[in-house]
Amino acid sequence: MKYLALFGLLVVAVCGCAHVGASRDAALPERGLSAPAILGTMQKVADWQLTNASPSGAHYKDNGWTYAAFYAGVMALDSIAETPKYHEAMVEMGRKNDWKLGSRIYHADDQCVGQTYLELYLKDRDPAMLGPTKERFDYILAHPSSDSLDFAKKGKADRYWWCDSLFMGPPTWARLYKATGEIKYLDFMDKEWWAASDFLYDKDEHLYFRDSRYFAQREANGKKIFWSRGNGWVMGGIARILEMMPANYPSRARYETQFKEMAEKIASLQQPDGLWHASLLDPDSYPLKETSGSGFYVFALAWGINHGLLDRAKYEPAVRRGWFALEGCVTPDGRLGYVQQVGADPKSFKPEDYEVYGAGAFLLAGKEMYLLAQGNVK
Repeated sequence: MKYLALFGLLVVAVCGCAHVGASRDAALPERGLSAPAILGTMQKVADWQLTNASPSGAHYKDNGWTYAAFYAGVMALDSIAETPKYHEAMVEMGRKNDWKLGSRIYHADDQCVGQTYLELYLKDRDPAMLGPTKERFDYILAHPSSDSLDFAKKGKADRYWWCDSLFMGPPTWARLYKATGEIKYLDFMDKEWWAASDFLYDKDEHLYFRDSRYFAQREANGKKIFWSRGNGWVMGGIARILEMMPANYPSRARYETQFKEMAEKIASLQQPDGLWHASLLDPDSYPLKETSGSGFYVFALAWGINHGLLDRAKYEPAVRRGWFALEGCVTPDGRLGYVQQVGADPKSFKPEDYEVYGAGAFLLAGKEMYLLAQGNVK
C-alpha cells in the first residue's frame, strides 16, 4: 500500500490498550461508551493499517478481497471522521486501480472493492467511479452463471458457493442499485443470495456452513463446523445489504428474519473473554479470542440495534463487551491483533497476528459503536 503511505498518515500512540483478560471482561458491560474515545481508537487502527501492508504479501492485490474488506471499514470511518484524509486515501486507491474490479469476472472476491468505488460515487458523483463496475455487472446480467453450488461440481464461473462470498459480492450489487436506481441489480443479487442460503444455511443451528465440504465434517467435540469469520462475513453482508435495500422490497423481511435468527444464535455463543473464537461450536479447541469474526459480529449486532432490528436491552450488553474486548486487542501503536489468517475454516493462530480485513471489521464495528454511544438509535 505504498500509495497510501504517501499521505504520511500519523499514528498516535495511546496508552492503556493492554490485552483484556476474562476476569476483566466480566465487568465490561458496566463501562460507559465514549464517542470521542471510540473515534480516536478507530483512527489509530486505520492510520496504522494504512501504512502497513497485509502480511499475506504479494498473493493479494490491493483491489482484492482482503484489502476491500479494509476499505469498507475506512469508508465507515470517513463517514464520521472530521478529516478528509480517509476519503482522499480511498480516492487515490480507486484512481490507482482505474476503478476496476479484480480480473475474475464472476468471482465475488474480485467484486468486493466495488463497494468502496460505489460509496465514493454516491458522495462524489464522478462517473469514472461507477463505470467499470456497472460494465462488469451488466455483462454478468447478460451472461448469468448456472453452475452448481456444490464444491465438488462447481465450474470455472463462480456463484455464491462459499459463505464468505455473501459479504464480498451482494453488498456491491446493492450499492450499484443505490447508485443507479435500477432494480435489476438488486433482483439479481436477491436471487443469488437465496440460492446460496438454501444451500449453506443450517436452519436448525441458524448458522452458515463455509461450503459443501463441511456438511458432514465435525469438530473434535462432535459438533458441526461453523467458522467464526465465515459467519461474520454473512452477518456483515446482510447488514450492508439492508442499509441499501428499500423498505418495501419484496424479500426484505426474509433478510431481516435471517439476520435476527443469526443474531440470537451468535449472541449466545459469545465467550467469557468478550469475543468469539475461531470455531463457534467448539471454542475449547481454539482457545484464543479471534478479532476478525468478532469484529463483524459487533458490527452487525450494533448495526441491528441502531437500525431498530434488535432489542437494545437484550443485545447492548453483548456489543459493549465485544467492543471493549476488541479495543483490548489493539496495541499502543494501533495494530489489531488476534486475527486468524486467511483460510476457510477454524485454524490456530498467534496473538500478534494481524490482517487488513481484521482492521476493516474493527472499523465497521467502531462506527456503529460510535453511533450507539451518541444515542443515534432508531
